[in-house]
Amino acid sequence: MTGAYASARRIWGLIYRHIALYRASWPRLIELAYWPTLQLCIWGFTASFFAARLGNPGAVAAGGLLGGVLLWEVALRTQMGLALGFLEEIWSRNLGHVFVSPLRPWELVAALVGVSALRVVVGLLPALVLAYLLYAFDILTIGLVLIPFVANLMVMGWWVALGVISLILRHGAGAEALAWSVLFGLTPFSAVFYPVSALPASIRPVALALPSAHVFEGMRAALAGQGVAWGHLAWATGLNALWLAGAVLLFANQFRSARLRGALISIGE
Repeated sequence: MTGAYASARRIWGLIYRHIALYRASWPRLIELAYWPTLQLCIWGFTASFFAARLGNPGAVAAGGLLGGVLLWEVALRTQMGLALGFLEEIWSRNLGHVFVSPLRPWELVAALVGVSALRVVVGLLPALVLAYLLYAFDILTIGLVLIPFVANLMVMGWWVALGVISLILRHGAGAEALAWSVLFGLTPFSAVFYPVSALPASIRPVALALPSAHVFEGMRAALAGQGVAWGHLAWATGLNALWLAGAVLLFANQFRSARLRGALISIGE
């Protein structure tokens, strides 16, 4: 058995463990779609109100709102999928057992990345269907540029999750709440529902250091018929590469430290 094949089997084994958890629990499946659908309904009704009151400018704003909700949920669900997948191993007291096996840290991360991608697909499909049925909004009208937009938001979700996991490895159960809150805290700086120019001048550099702000600037340009904002797409990709490299280094350092302290067994207690 080659090393690559054995590694792929270990990754698939961990992914299948999480699939089995969801397959055996309908409340878990409902939870995946609950928040994206609820967010879509709240902002969808708001967008419909603007469109009815303001006419064509309101319709443009409504498209931006709905597009922002759906794309931001990609980042949120990706980040929470990876972070909660790791916490699932802690809560089930499985983390120590996992690393008694030949599983390597990068294989654990790869498996959780796969799980988070599946969570995004399952969680967002109902919201996408409802956006079309209730508000006649089809985000696919953005075109093929939607693919790199979504990819950049998923990568952002992954490096934020790796940062959260690193803090959990360092500080234990006291940092678990960050799995739900960190990316929400970045929402005001990500220009999800408004352009970066709407922010105070002192905050704009913070926003422009985040890949998400460039993604949403590009999304609004595409929805307004201005074509592909290649500059924003390039910035988003470059910033993601930098942030991801930093998050990987932080995770590797904290994982090594946790293993030396024996914290992989006691973490969460």
